[in-house]
Amino acid sequence: SLERSSPPETTLENHPTKKSPRKAKPNSATSTMSMATTALLRLAPLPPQPRLLAPSSKKPSLLLAPLGSGRRAAGALRLARAAGDGLADQTVYNGVYGPWSVDDADVREVLLYRAGLVTAAASFLVAASGAFLPEGNAVGDAVRQGADLFYAAGAGGLGLSLVLIHIYVTPIKRFLQALWAVGVLGSVGTYALAARPLDEGLVRYVLEHPGAMWFVGPTFAALTGLVFKEG
Repeated sequence: SLERSSPPETTLENHPTKKSPRKAKPNSATSTMSMATTALLRLAPLPPQPRLLAPSSKKPSLLLAPLGSGRRAAGALRLARAAGDGLADQTVYNGVYGPWSVDDADVREVLLYRAGLVTAAASFLVAASGAFLPEGNAVGDAVRQGADLFYAAGAGGLGLSLVLIHIYVTPIKRFLQALWAVGVLGSVGTYALAARPLDEGLVRYVLEHPGAMWFVGPTFAALTGLVFKEG
């Protein structure tokens, strides 16, 4: 009879096994450099990376104090410094009456205020010079003929400065403004009702009729008050 052959037995000796990969031994030089680098980074950390901030359209809040002549001078100086970028100095200062600063509106106010002062002073000076120039002088005759225009320009510049003026005592400010308004109304009324029918200028009429000074005089009273304030 034929004997059935059995399959060969599997033993540990002939069983295929997977060989585990051999780990590489660490290099002593590399590990030493890594430890040294880590120690240096801990002792001298890198500076933080700069962050980009989104531009903000909000203006910094400014604490404004009452304005005075000293602040106008400071505002004019800062205007010259800020002419390059069109921005005023926004530094907050500690003043006697509290914190204050100068913004763009203050700069414009300073310019208009001083422009009014210069216009009023120059106009009244030129108009008054006609009294000291001799008759027959070309310059003197031109000044005397344009005396009404110089007076109107000076009154306009004075009014602009009185609107923008800052005085701590409000009733004094209102009183000066009221004097200017009464003087302007009196000047217009005197010219329209008295000087023009006689074909004369306002200045010439007041010179010939001293009583008319009561109508135009309040303008010069307001000018005197402004001079006292600035002086």
